Amino acid sequence: MSRRYLLPTLLALGLGACASVPQQLNGTFSTVTPDQAQGGQAQGSRVRWGGRIIDTEPRQAQTCFFVLAQTLDGQSRPNRDEQSSGRFVACKDGFYDPEVYAKGRDLTVAGTLDGSMTRKVGQYDYNYPLVHADVVYLWAKRPAYNPQPFYSPFYDPFWGPWGAGPWFYPPPVVIVPAPPPPPPKQ
Repeated sequence: MSRRYLLPTLLALGLGACASVPQQLNGTFSTVTPDQAQGGQAQGSRVRWGGRIIDTEPRQAQTCFFVLAQTLDGQSRPNRDEQSSGRFVACKDGFYDPEVYAKGRDLTVAGTLDGSMTRKVGQYDYNYPLVHADVVYLWAKRPAYNPQPFYSPFYDPFWGPWGAGPWFYPPPVVIVPAPPPPPPKQ
């Protein structure tokens, strides 16, 4: 390989390493979505699904996670800004604390489709595809967005936005009371 292509190749490999799938979630999976699996036709397929936790229910020998499904990014993390592709239930043997696996956290599971479960969503009977999970991966909380701008020590609030010039405010309105009427002549 010539030196000409060495730097771009190393750069591409380095950037590719930044967006890798966690080892527990590697493998070959079916492309069926939770919406498509509601009918039960994908029974026995290996899936890797993820989304936001709606509810965590510890049971006698297993814990079930009710999840609002979302598409996964290159790391297999749920895309927060994507539209939901339905709901699903993932159950895994053992106890998982509902305070840790709390509502709103990002979760990715890998496992086998194992039928469905019907539960109420409001007044509607919703048919949840059921995943017998081999892997339950709880993602770290996303950093909170800080909408405040960066303040430089050289920032002058009287100079205007982006150095565009001084602020020009209209002159202040001064209300002067009317003079009192002259006293009546006698």
